[in-house]
Amino acid sequence: MRTMKESSEVLYSTDNVTSLSESDLGSLQRMALEQPRRRIRICSHKSPKALVHEMLIYHHAGTYVHPHKHVGKDESLHLIYGEIDCVLFNDKGQVTEVLTMSDYASGKTFYYRIPANTYHTQVFRKNTFFHEVTGGPFDRADTVVARWAPNEKEKVLVGQYLTEMEETIKRQSSR
Repeated sequence: MRTMKESSEVLYSTDNVTSLSESDLGSLQRMALEQPRRRIRICSHKSPKALVHEMLIYHHAGTYVHPHKHVGKDESLHLIYGEIDCVLFNDKGQVTEVLTMSDYASGKTFYYRIPANTYHTQVFRKNTFFHEVTGGPFDRADTVVARWAPNEKEKVLVGQYLTEMEETIKRQSSR
């Protein structure tokens, strides 16, 4: 697989046909572990201007993803391996739904599609690879981070927020 590096966390396939093997996933995971945020993505679309954005993404267990929404863009996620809780919120930051996800063989949810303008995050229980598709072109302004959640640089607040979210997830799961 030949790639072009946009940043330390974002690669673009330069192959005409993008294909990935288990060894490619291992290479991507090793590259992610060299990054401070322990994540990486390979884009199979050719540029940020593409109308469809299709990515294979790795997040290490415990990675914090700031709750966010995509203005005017649906998002689908197919979990390849790993385990996550996808948490959906209303505009005030209250949890509205939790999707406990793992790979197909687990019997758990392995796919979702959420509508545009839906606040969401994922809690990464295990090292996880997933396939994500959303609309393009990419414009950073189309991703709105939740003001009610801490910035990833605020490590203490992130830890407190994740602890509170764990309690909420447990309450949701017991319903």
